[in-house]
Amino acid sequence: MRISVVVPVRNEEASVRELLDSLLNQTRLPDEIVITDGGSTDRTTQIIKEYTQKAVTVTLIRTDEALPGRGRNLAARSARFEWLGFIDGGIRPAKNWLEALAMRAEQDESIDVVYGSWEPVTDTFFKECAAIAYVPPPIEQGGFRIRPRFIASSLIRRDAWRAVEGFPENLRSGEDLIFMNRVEAAGFRFVFEPLAVVYWSIRPTFGATFARFVVYSRNNIRAGLWRQWQAAILTRYFLLVALALPGLLLGPFWLWLPLLYWMLMLLARGLTALRRNRFCYPAPTGRNLKRLIVLAPLIATLDAAAIVGTVQWLVMDSYRWSNKAVAEAGDGA
Repeated sequence: MRISVVVPVRNEEASVRELLDSLLNQTRLPDEIVITDGGSTDRTTQIIKEYTQKAVTVTLIRTDEALPGRGRNLAARSARFEWLGFIDGGIRPAKNWLEALAMRAEQDESIDVVYGSWEPVTDTFFKECAAIAYVPPPIEQGGFRIRPRFIASSLIRRDAWRAVEGFPENLRSGEDLIFMNRVEAAGFRFVFEPLAVVYWSIRPTFGATFARFVVYSRNNIRAGLWRQWQAAILTRYFLLVALALPGLLLGPFWLWLPLLYWMLMLLARGLTALRRNRFCYPAPTGRNLKRLIVLAPLIATLDAAAIVGTVQWLVMDSYRWSNKAVAEAGDGA
């Protein structure tokens, strides 16, 4: 089998060199690497050009303002081989990543998709807490720990990508979930290969986490996936607002009730996250208490991002779509 590795990037000067070095030093080398730069304003393209000049297997496609879905589609269309290996900028594959994916696909010719594994990089205490707060823990299967499917650690037949017409191109996030759901719904067979591991970087601060999850939230609604995340959060906060309403009639003292409930809710969710990840990140009681001190405000940050992203969608996207529908109706009249 021959494999084209597909990579969408934008403003990845800090990580793209490590990614390319890792791909070019795999135990099973890719037959080609096709990178789409979606409009970088830093040195990303200059760095990639260094590799195109010294490695004939590296091809760079440049385009303006391409979101990840369009970047992957452009690279996949230009790729020459039957199998497409997907990975993203900011991610580092283990040395045997591609070999493990390829070996799993070669074991059974009926397989169309192989999902590898992935691990968050937890090289600081904050990142460790962030992983506990929002990274889905793995499940035990066949003696291995398997995390949910991840497009940036996958090997897919070109026919499967073509059959579902590629990735949605108008989403900043969530396009990977839609694509994977469509591939599954189309009846293509997929398997997991836990030995094919990539390492995913977590946002290192509260501010960076908030900004990233605002984007996730807004695009989650665009993708029609809001029930999987925002629905539960918005329900909780509607209840908090309902609890606060009596305070307007009974006096400010009663506003302490929803505030206390909110703090207890954050602590409970922090404890739940610690329990859920106790096998991934084992620690003594003292360290877990320190984690809990970070987890409570971190979970509040994620909630705030979900709410802000939802409001952004309501104010900007929904309003724009409504105006567009009105304009189209007027043109039709």
